[in-house]
Amino acid sequence: MSYGVEIKKVDRQGRIILPSDWRRDELKNGDEVFIIKERGVLKIIPKKKKPDLTKYFDSVDLNVDFIEEWDKFEREFNEIP
Repeated sequence: MSYGVEIKKVDRQGRIILPSDWRRDELKNGDEVFIIKERGVLKIIPKKKKPDLTKYFDSVDLNVDFIEEWDKFEREFNEIP
């Protein structure tokens, strides 16, 4: 992607066309952007999707077979050795 300034036309409904290389590089996994309005300036920032952390749930080994009393487990787990 090249960096720099591009002049774009704004249509009658206020739309512009985002550069295709920017869309390809920045909007890889989505189609939403944040538009930040400041005096005399618009900033367009791609909205990044939050990672799915549930795929890591089963990969954590807590060295226990079964948790019967959660409060007791938390107290013991959070103790500093």
